[in-house]
Amino acid sequence: MTTSKLATTMRTHTCGELAAAGVGKKVKLCGWVANWRDHGEIVFIDLRDRYGITQLVFRMENDKELTGRASKIRSETVLAITGTVAARDKANINPDMPTGEIEIAVESIDMEVPAETPPFEVVDAPKADELVRLEHRYLDLRSKPMQEATIAKHKVLQATRRYFDGEDFLEIETPVLWKSTPEGARDYLVPARKSPGRFFALPQSPQMHKQLFMISGFDRYFQIARCFRDEDLRYDRQPEFTQIDIEMSFVSLENIYSVLEGLMAELTKVAAGKNVSAPFPRMTYNEAMERYGTDKPDTRFGLEIVDATNVAKKTEFKVFQNAGMVAGIRAPGGAALSRKEIDALPKAVADTGAKGVAWLKKTADGISGGVSKFFPEPIREELFSVFGGAEENDLFCFVADSPKVARASSGVLRGLLAKRLGLIDEEVFNYLWVTDFPLFEEDDEGKLSPAHHPFTSFPTEYLEQLERGEDLFSIPSHAADLVLNGVELGSGSIRIHDPAMQSRVFKALGFSEQELEDRFGFFLNAFRYGAPPHGGFALGFDRVLMCLLGRESIRDFIAFPKTTAAKCPLTGAPTSVSDQQLEELRLKIRKDD
Repeated sequence: MTTSKLATTMRTHTCGELAAAGVGKKVKLCGWVANWRDHGEIVFIDLRDRYGITQLVFRMENDKELTGRASKIRSETVLAITGTVAARDKANINPDMPTGEIEIAVESIDMEVPAETPPFEVVDAPKADELVRLEHRYLDLRSKPMQEATIAKHKVLQATRRYFDGEDFLEIETPVLWKSTPEGARDYLVPARKSPGRFFALPQSPQMHKQLFMISGFDRYFQIARCFRDEDLRYDRQPEFTQIDIEMSFVSLENIYSVLEGLMAELTKVAAGKNVSAPFPRMTYNEAMERYGTDKPDTRFGLEIVDATNVAKKTEFKVFQNAGMVAGIRAPGGAALSRKEIDALPKAVADTGAKGVAWLKKTADGISGGVSKFFPEPIREELFSVFGGAEENDLFCFVADSPKVARASSGVLRGLLAKRLGLIDEEVFNYLWVTDFPLFEEDDEGKLSPAHHPFTSFPTEYLEQLERGEDLFSIPSHAADLVLNGVELGSGSIRIHDPAMQSRVFKALGFSEQELEDRFGFFLNAFRYGAPPHGGFALGFDRVLMCLLGRESIRDFIAFPKTTAAKCPLTGAPTSVSDQQLEELRLKIRKDD
């Protein structure tokens, strides 16, 4: 930041720009007290703003009253000062700070807004409990990690807009108040005061909006969209989040891949300073599930899943004999893990439904531990052959269950083992397209559900199969996910543009004619007036930032996030409202029994 941009403010410079070239210059600085040190005859204060830190110095020999006043100033007090830039003694130069060669000999304190002692220290990496930090988010946002995250988000947002503008996309806004439609997660509903008993919904995604744009003739749309989903939360989910949303007409998946690869190459360079090459590798959904046990595999390391069912069933271990599948992982060097670490593996995969993890080690003395006694010499060699061999200090882990559970559990297990064995290179960005998703999947209640969303297209040769309602889970779709280091960044597809085909999909999902008209009539009606072939993609912007900047949670990139219970610690929301407000909305709160 240059001084010219501060001409209309109370300061002449920021706390991050002054250097040795400015020695002797009269300056005005404003900021927060980051630290103070009282040495009796001399007082030092580190003044902080979002640009950096500058050291202030007060000397008794120059101004006894001013120095005495400075000695009483404490952390997070807001100051405005006037002084002269001075060179630090060579012994006191801090080479790790951009302003480390200078200090400001303060001549006056022009403004002082005292601060109470904060509930936690605002430092480079606050160690306070996250809930405490969220309750005082305005303090947390002053810390260096949160300032860096917020600034990075701004820069990546601008890079996103520049990229799409260069590719001839139009940025078009979509409404926040919309019609409630079944798209996956629960809607957040907004009661409509002017229409008692009726509700708007906050959009889960601008899916139908952007398809309507294609029908409207805007062939390249993008938006930095705000989305809302009432779903269970975790480290990479929030009830409100930001999405990079795009849609294009007259395109194939190949065109979508190309646009997204160009965008991610640009964002990776801007956010992480790394160059990535396109095209990105591709893997089918079925291959990802077989090799990695997940549709979002981390390909920075091996530990691929092996189907050891046939050889495992030859043992006398009943758990293997009764299982639909025995999935195995060979972890080179894994024999070095302690028994405590190995015994913790079953608990780590319990959420996937696995009942346990069997294991054995290969050492210089042969195999030992776990289920090793069930593998006599002939079966042992056959087992090693299935894994492509065995080396000294290998650890072999097995999950025996249904194929679905065995693969899912092994997918979690391989990630855990990779972390324990130090196999993950955090400096690598492995992008991957996962393609050829099934059109349908089974939801938690065992019902037919769209694998992506109900507007996803599929090969026309499967129309008759859809009509007959036969083997619906085998119908492929024109959909793909973009994955980075084991995190799904987003999904996209070619959309259905034929209203008859769209109606067939809705009917397969169990919608009646009346439900279609009530919920999607406006949408299907638009297709009657000429809908171009079109497709698009949606990237979870906060997830992109989390991955590129190596953070543990998307909450770092949301200024005022919610907890996993979907509550705002800062404001206490959600809160009750007055009886008058409820009356205006014609609502009543049902009291708990």
